[in-house]
Amino acid sequence: MKTAIEVKGLQKSFKDTGVLKGVDFEVKQGSIFALLGSNGAGKTTVVNILTTLLKQDNGFAAVNGFDVALKPEHVRQSISLTGQFAAVDEMMTGRENLIMMAKLRHLKNPRPVADDLLHRFGLTEAANRRVSTYSGGMRRRLDIAMSLVGKPQVIFLDEPTTGLDPEARIDVWKTVKKLADGGTTVFLTTQYLDEAEQLADRIAILHEGRIIANGTLAQLKELFPPAKVEYVEKQPTLEEIFLAIVSKKEER
Repeated sequence: MKTAIEVKGLQKSFKDTGVLKGVDFEVKQGSIFALLGSNGAGKTTVVNILTTLLKQDNGFAAVNGFDVALKPEHVRQSISLTGQFAAVDEMMTGRENLIMMAKLRHLKNPRPVADDLLHRFGLTEAANRRVSTYSGGMRRRLDIAMSLVGKPQVIFLDEPTTGLDPEARIDVWKTVKKLADGGTTVFLTTQYLDEAEQLADRIAILHEGRIIANGTLAQLKELFPPAKVEYVEKQPTLEEIFLAIVSKKEER
């Protein structure tokens, strides 16, 4: 499997404060890679460097074989970035947003491109509605659909489910899985551990500017001692109490 993203010794400081202190990892093509870390750990800084929005102080980073510092224009042509908040025009319809993006990408026949993405993301029925009427989950799906215009090889999702309700989060998870199944490499940052557990082929933990763990979920679990078995008295649920009370009444 080819390497889609390669990072070695990545360093970045702001006002003499080291945010990244030598970050190393690789992401395989067509996989979902999750970067975990608390607020301020440097996750977004890593994303900004890999997407050419920020220059590193030291170290090497390449996306799709292109050095992000030396060939940023080549990197930009092969990637897409979805930030923490949906970057959609709420005064336009879902279809108009996608057509606009297709035109910005200089694609021929932008309408069929928009219609295909609307279908793939389950937005066909809402295609002609203003985005201001969309739910949070629908806006996020549209945002991700817009990032796929032009078929980028790598998509960066920076905390894509922040602020979404549980049902909307699950919708986004399904969307991300479909992307990877279709061969797209997904680089995901998240604070939700269950999100990484559900989606990621490989997980890295960024702490105090360094990667302190990197592996599959199974490999990370091996870092901990075997689970200790404890016996806890089980309390009845309300449903069990209700059924017990009803059944006693019926017996009389």
